[in-house]
Amino acid sequence: MVDIVTALGWNFVSTLASEGNYGESGVEAFTQISREIGGVCIAQSLKIPREPKPGAFDNIIKRLLEPPSARAIIIFANEDDIRRVLEAARKHNQTGHFLWIGSDSWGSKIAPVYQQEDIAEGAVTILPKRASIDGFDRFFRSRTLANNRRNVWFAEFWEENFGCKLGSHGKRNSNVKKCTGLERIGRDSNFEQEGKVQFVIDAVYSMAYALNNMHKELCSGYAGLCSKMSTIDGKELLSYIRAVNFNGSAGTPVTFNENGDAPGRYDIYQYQMNNNTAEYKVIGHWINKLHLKLGDMQWSKGEHAHPASVCSLPCKPGERKNPANGLPCCWNCERCEGYFYQMDELTCALCQREQKPNINRTACEPIPTIKLEWSSPWAIMPVFIAILGIIATTFVIVTFVRYNDTPIVRASGRELSYVLLTGIFLCYAITFLMIGTPDTLVCSMRRIFLGLGMCFSYAALLTKTNRIHRIFEQGKKSVTAPKFISPASQLVITFSLISVQLFGVFIWFAVDPPHTRVEYEEQRTVDPENARGVLKCDISDLSLICCLGYSILLMVTCTVYAIKTRGVPETFNEAKPIGFTMYTTCIIWLAFIPIFFGTSQSAEKMYIQTTTLTVSMSLSASVSLGMLYMPKVYIIIFHPEQNVQKRKRSFKAVVTAATMQSKLIQKGNDRPNGEVKTELCESLETNTSSTKTTYVSYSNHAN
Repeated sequence: MVDIVTALGWNFVSTLASEGNYGESGVEAFTQISREIGGVCIAQSLKIPREPKPGAFDNIIKRLLEPPSARAIIIFANEDDIRRVLEAARKHNQTGHFLWIGSDSWGSKIAPVYQQEDIAEGAVTILPKRASIDGFDRFFRSRTLANNRRNVWFAEFWEENFGCKLGSHGKRNSNVKKCTGLERIGRDSNFEQEGKVQFVIDAVYSMAYALNNMHKELCSGYAGLCSKMSTIDGKELLSYIRAVNFNGSAGTPVTFNENGDAPGRYDIYQYQMNNNTAEYKVIGHWINKLHLKLGDMQWSKGEHAHPASVCSLPCKPGERKNPANGLPCCWNCERCEGYFYQMDELTCALCQREQKPNINRTACEPIPTIKLEWSSPWAIMPVFIAILGIIATTFVIVTFVRYNDTPIVRASGRELSYVLLTGIFLCYAITFLMIGTPDTLVCSMRRIFLGLGMCFSYAALLTKTNRIHRIFEQGKKSVTAPKFISPASQLVITFSLISVQLFGVFIWFAVDPPHTRVEYEEQRTVDPENARGVLKCDISDLSLICCLGYSILLMVTCTVYAIKTRGVPETFNEAKPIGFTMYTTCIIWLAFIPIFFGTSQSAEKMYIQTTTLTVSMSLSASVSLGMLYMPKVYIIIFHPEQNVQKRKRSFKAVVTAATMQSKLIQKGNDRPNGEVKTELCESLETNTSSTKTTYVSYSNHAN
């Protein structure tokens, strides 16, 4: 019966038993086995009293209805109790609700379901597998009053079977006809062999075989009961009975297990209605295991779909069972949320860091990785600016190379100009490395060139502004030229400053070799479906700032020198454009820092920071290119008449300019800087050129 319940997918049933050994022991066995195999819970376990009071069966039905989902009723009861239970269910209009599973006391009997076919429809019952013993039929049909006198109950059976009375001592009243003794069983009355005859015969033979085996063992060669056999007790006899093994009356083996039970062999019936005719139909059998023809089963109103008797419906994929009511068959379904998946029926587990739940939340799958694509709007603008910048820088370099020996190019300091233009070019080019697909090579190039372009630019500018400052400071003190102002010295200073950046990068390579990683926290959204891993170079924000830190230090130092040389006459050098360049660059990078670090927690961090960094570097390069070189290129191309040799100014003239500048400092407080510089320039222009002494020229790099 437990196997039947399990095969039908039921896990929440009630039991009903007639009070007494048969009913109570049957329910107890069912409960124990269901507990052992698991998966079946008992909702209600009720007893039918031996002497039920009025309304007892109504109360039983009401209690069976209390858990409405426990529709299956396991019933171990006698015929009368079964009939009255069905009557009560019909009275309460529960036709088709209860799913009856009857024991062998119900079997295929008509009496319990007589005139209650609709309420009993679909009932599944069992009956021990049996065979009709032909020898018993021949023997029993041959029994008469004359040849069966040893059976003291046979006369009573004769009267009942033939509806007659045997003489004056018969059990029936005087109005019944007298028996003639010529009646014959099966001819003058209906006869059908009782299904349990086979088991009675086998039981008798079991006792006989046990006694025979005992006699052979204890009384070998002795006829009759020996002394050893006369002293045995019931336990010893039971052991011999359980040890028998023979073919029974139906040809099937008769054996007993350690509990004294014979092998179970059952036919399984279902009470079905077909064309208004009710019958018990064999739908399977049980011999050591269940064989059930589920397709032959038919339920209330001819339904073939199997009804349910479960406490809780199965959870959907991605939901775990949360036990309820203290029963393993009852639960509430809870969905695994977030990055949790259904590990088993009862547990939601967290996916690993690089994984997310699949669409059904039954397993984990890798989180897709992304990178900044060339087609992304976040990449299009930086790339566009970088391409324009590279074209413009290339144009300036080509122009300077083409007009390398013209006065304007020579006066701008060719060597440092080419270094500065190289740095500007690298600042634009780094955009492509920052957007390119990260791999070991790209990550290595990023480390090298990320700060190198700025370092080239600001090292050259710092060298220029420092030279201007030293020349004019020296001019205030003496007419002797300061050291290290020649082009070669300037290049040595510049590349010495650049080497510091390269040395730091190489140390970084040694301590932490470049490699890629996938960052899963940046875009670990609340909804796992939108989660993405970001493929990036293993460069932290702090490492990036450290990489740029030296270049920023050069930029700040250059800005300080630009401020110090802001009063230098512009006819002597490009101090004023350098100053404007550095002021603008500082503003750009001051805006960069809050944007870069302010978006560190944003889901768009990768896009915003990369775009901000590349655009900032491109803008810095554009400022330097536009303010320092575009005016020169404009003159070279559109006003070549201005690209002529200006009068050289000796260091003595510089000394004179520096002296006059110091005298005009106080005037600068109440006059515009432009006027001061104009006066200074005019004074210098009117200064006599009669002095023929040769000094180191202020514009020596132009020679």
